[in-house]
Amino acid sequence: MCVTCGCSSGSNSDTHHHGDHSHDHSHGNQKTIIDVEKDVLQQNNLLAERNRGYFYAKNIFALNLVSSPGSGKTSLLERTLTDLKGELEFAVIEGDQQTSNDADRIHATGTKVAQINTGKGCHLDSHMVLHAIEGMKLKDNSILFIENVGNLVCPAMFDLGEKERVVIISVTEGDDKPLKYPDMFHSSTLCVINKTDLLPYVPFDIEKVKANAKKVNHKLEIIEVSCTSGEGLQDWYGWLKSKMLVPETV
Repeated sequence: MCVTCGCSSGSNSDTHHHGDHSHDHSHGNQKTIIDVEKDVLQQNNLLAERNRGYFYAKNIFALNLVSSPGSGKTSLLERTLTDLKGELEFAVIEGDQQTSNDADRIHATGTKVAQINTGKGCHLDSHMVLHAIEGMKLKDNSILFIENVGNLVCPAMFDLGEKERVVIISVTEGDDKPLKYPDMFHSSTLCVINKTDLLPYVPFDIEKVKANAKKVNHKLEIIEVSCTSGEGLQDWYGWLKSKMLVPETV
């Protein structure tokens, strides 16, 4: 059981510990108090730094894609990998509780992909990502998309070693999402508002959601896209390319 968020996190569950708790054990007339002071995310953060060092050494631009279920993360990836094929080198880590459905969709684009099934776990952690990249043989000067489990709560707490965290929200969700889940929006650097082609058919105030997001994180960049119509995708592609470091030539 992952005591940080209350979920089971599979094989990595034994790495999470309770934070500041006092355990009162009475044995007869003797009373022993044990204080446990341990950062519940300490081990995760150490491994995240290891991942980050690996990405830096190979000039891999790693993005942690986070959102609610059904926001269109996989559709955005499919369109991106297809449209930019031949321009940039990509790899993908797919995180889901069960099935390889999304990984199969990514594989169909010709992109290298690794599937992580978390079981009852509601997020990826740096240990899972470490094991995934160990078997992927990632290329230098590439982009790694890490598609996290659909959840706007727990993934906000776990650094995976990524360079950027991108939160995706669709217009079929509430425009108050940034206020309801502030930690995720506060810890992200880019917000992609997806499915804008549906705006005429849903009661979603796009200016309101942008204002709410800026209330939580005034530095948050915002891009509006539709994977169906293609609207705004060039802005997304331009953002990706601008973040890639061009390797120095001798």
